[in-house]
Formats: sequence, structure tokens, C-alpha cells
Amino acid sequence: MIGKFATASALILLLLTILPGAQAFAQTTPAGQSPAAPAPATQQPAAQQPAAQKPSSDQEPAEEESTRRKAKPRDYKNWNYNVGLGGNLDSGTTRTFVRGGGPVATAGIARNASKYLGLRADFIFADLPLRDSSLQLAQAGSATSYLFALTLGPVINIPVTKVYGGYILFGPGFYHRFGTLSSDTAVPGSGCNPFFEWWGACPNVSIPLSGSFVTSNVNEFGYNLGGGVTRKMPSGVELYAEYRLTHGSRNNITTDVRPITIGVRW
Repeated sequence: MIGKFATASALILLLLTILPGAQAFAQTTPAGQSPAAPAPATQQPAAQQPAAQKPSSDQEPAEEESTRRKAKPRDYKNWNYNVGLGGNLDSGTTRTFVRGGGPVATAGIARNASKYLGLRADFIFADLPLRDSSLQLAQAGSATSYLFALTLGPVINIPVTKVYGGYILFGPGFYHRFGTLSSDTAVPGSGCNPFFEWWGACPNVSIPLSGSFVTSNVNEFGYNLGGGVTRKMPSGVELYAEYRLTHGSRNNITTDVRPITIGVRW
């Protein structure tokens, strides 16, 4: 009886020992089987791209530089035109035979390279009325005498204020003097006097026998020098007053005229 009880007690004790180990073994992952992957975490949204791409810093100076390089508006005109009227003052030998105060007309055009420098060409017409003493030497009752001139040279503009300015011009010139004597009583073949020499009708020592001394043409080359002041009007047209000295010579025959003109240029 006691033996059966002891045997039963030993079996109960053995069961109590084996059961906890079996439970632990059941909970252990079988060999060769990978553990279950953890639940994936919530997927983060992709990084948002910037709405507008900012321009790189190296492009901004280029844009500013291109803005700075824009051509500035010119403060001068490529072309200028001028017309004027005035009177004539004579000098040199011309004053001996010509009265001062003859009318003068001018017209010109200038091509400007900058605000300060240009190239100007002018046409000048001057009336050269003969003195009474010249008519006596010519033995003529009346006469006409004119000068046609073409000048070309640089013009230097000198801005003083926004309204007033000045300029200087100089350069070579071509001068053509033309004249006619009327009702002349000079005898062809007689000796020349200083007037006929200046008139250009006496290449030798006597008045031509052909009578061609009545009409004279003299071509001369020389120079001109002058300057003027300008006054800009609200319309943009400029008023100017100009003084110029012109000199031409050929075979010891000279023509000296000093036109004083007032006009407009635009």
C-alpha cells in the first residue's frame, strides 16, 4: 500500500517537472524557420520637390551686367544742318578794292562722331561790291563781283550749359571769285594797274587785246578759321552767331573775306 502511494507520488512529481519545460518548448520557434517580419512601419511620404526652382546665385550678376551694358541714348545728333545770313568784312588786298558790308549767305552739313567732334562742310556766297576807286581804275561805270567758296574741316563743339554752347572750326577751302565790268572804257593793250592784276585779267603787263578782261574768273585754294556761339531753343533748334576768316591765293592774287553770320542749325 505504501509502495503504491510512493510510486504515485513520484509520477506526480515527474509530471510537474516536465509540464513547464514542454510549455517553454512549445513557445520556442522551431529550428530553420525565420522569425516573422515585423509589421512595416508607416511609409513616409516622399520628400516634396520645391514648387519653384530659385535661380542660381551665379545668374543674378549676369542679368545685372546685361542691364548695365544696355546702350545709353545718344546726347548728340549724327547729322547737323545749318543755314545763315550776314555781312562781309574784308581784309588784306581785298579790302583795297572791295567795300565791306556785302551780304553773305551760308549753308552747311556736319557729320558728328561724338558730342564734341564732327566733320563739317560749308558753302559760302559773298557779294563783293567794288569801291568807287576800283571802278575808276577799271574805267567802268558799274560792276558785279562775287565769291563762291567750299570749305571742309573738323568742328569742335564746346557745351557750356544745357542751353548755351560754342564751337570752333577750321580747314582747307576752295574759292572761286567771279566778276563782270559793264560799260568799260579801258583800252585793250594798255598797261595793267593793281586793280586789273587783282581782278585776274592781266597775266602779262597789259590789258588783253581780246577784251576778255571785262569778265574775270579766279580760282584759289586756301584755308578758313572761325567759331561761333549757340543758343538751344525749346524746340531743339539752335540759334548761332558765327565769325569766320577765309583766305585764298593763287599766283600772288589773294582773296580775304570775313563773313559774320547769324542762323539756325538742327
